[in-house]
Amino acid sequence: MKGLPAGFSRRASSSRVVMFIVLLALAAVYLGPLLSVVNVSLQTSQEFSLDPTALARQPQFANFVTAWNKANFPLYLRNSLLYTVVATAVYVLTAVFVAFPIARRYVRGSGFLFSLFVVALFLPYALIPQFQLMLRLRLYNTPVGYILLFLVDPIGIVILVNYIRSIPRELDEAAAMDGSGYTRFVLRVLFPLIKPALASVIVLHAIGIWNEYVTPLIYLPKKALMPITRGLMVFYGQYGNDWTTLAAAILMLTLPIVALFLALQRWIYAGVLQGSVRG
Repeated sequence: MKGLPAGFSRRASSSRVVMFIVLLALAAVYLGPLLSVVNVSLQTSQEFSLDPTALARQPQFANFVTAWNKANFPLYLRNSLLYTVVATAVYVLTAVFVAFPIARRYVRGSGFLFSLFVVALFLPYALIPQFQLMLRLRLYNTPVGYILLFLVDPIGIVILVNYIRSIPRELDEAAAMDGSGYTRFVLRVLFPLIKPALASVIVLHAIGIWNEYVTPLIYLPKKALMPITRGLMVFYGQYGNDWTTLAAAILMLTLPIVALFLALQRWIYAGVLQGSVRG
């Protein structure tokens, strides 16, 4: 670097090297378990029994076919897609209509309401009252009842409220002067402006539903209604576990969520960068 002392240049180079080493270590921590699952999914049962950490000698792609058939992927995957898509779409739509008046303080006690959503992040799961309510409403063991369980999530409201607060209020006034109604303003004007926040909420909410294991175990005992996470139970047995096909099933289970993230990553990164510039 011209105009800079030699010692400063050496320190800057050393800092870059240290940062590069730290990033490599973090990448190994995050990617290590994933690569291990990929390796196990390509092993034979004999190879896994001898050494689970050894590299697969002859990749067994047949494990994915076996996992697909054994876990009844077509049925359970369809159920998971139904629950995740419907619950996420309804939640995001209603969450925006709830977050907007709270962010703009168009309702009395908006600050108190927002505080309740923040407090709700730390409250325990009210399983027993919720279970009794589902029974009395005759929603137990039904797809509608299961979807309704995921229409309340405070983290999405908190994210949307904080992001909407960064949008100028002048847009509300200009829309009102143009004769735009509340619903039209939210759908036509607000939604395009909060795409980064919406993308984050969609991904977080969809991952929570897709990976849920305990909730379907309690509320969906009927086999035909179970999501894909319950289908993984077929790989566990009383006398042994089929780890290689289980690893293959887990990899296939993650593909829809990975695809969702890749489709929305542009807006997620835009929101992160926008927030860092504002900070």
